Amino acid sequence: MANIGFRILPAPARAPASLVRQFRGVVVAHLSDCMNRLPGADGLDPMHKGGQMLGVALTVRVPPGDNLMVHKAIDIAQPGDVIVVAAGGDLSQAIIGEIMSTHAAKRGVAGMVIDGAIRDSGAIAAAKFPVYARGVTHRGPYKNGPGEINVPVSIGGLVVCPGDIVVGDDDGVVAVPVDIAPTVLKAARAKAKDEDATLAAIRKGKVDRSWVDKALRAKGCDF
Repeated sequence: MANIGFRILPAPARAPASLVRQFRGVVVAHLSDCMNRLPGADGLDPMHKGGQMLGVALTVRVPPGDNLMVHKAIDIAQPGDVIVVAAGGDLSQAIIGEIMSTHAAKRGVAGMVIDGAIRDSGAIAAAKFPVYARGVTHRGPYKNGPGEINVPVSIGGLVVCPGDIVVGDDDGVVAVPVDIAPTVLKAARAKAKDEDATLAAIRKGKVDRSWVDKALRAKGCDF
């Protein structure tokens, strides 16, 4: 019988690469807005040089401060996977550093999201490989386990399931379930067009702000 708490499940069927590619350049804020502003990870910041992260979730759950199963996740990751690690938000021990992020990048991993701490932050900040984390510490991790791979995880209030499409940018990280991805993508593109039109109107000095007073009157505000 398997040791409870040590579990590696099969990966689900992958989203078509053609669908994932369509999220290239779509901003996290628009995706979040188009999912009713609910599914976003709080407190996880970009630690890398910058640029979009895009890929398919390979989820990992580990105890705070332990990265044994994260090593295994890197070993089994497919190119284009984003390794999403639920580490309890703990900042006392780093889950990854320069060596692990470099190894992941070499294997074609599309990024790493750590609900916990990293170290070697200077090297990670100078690199383009996407890394998101809650904080930084010099203290290294343990490698005792337990841990699970390809299970639903919660990171910063965001539930991520294996196989979700994961997008990250300067604003943070969001996960889009594959079954609603086309709908969310269409709505996010429409949102981008609306915002572009609003910005153009602002620059021309022709923006309509009448909605503010209408909203206040509807709420019974006197002015």
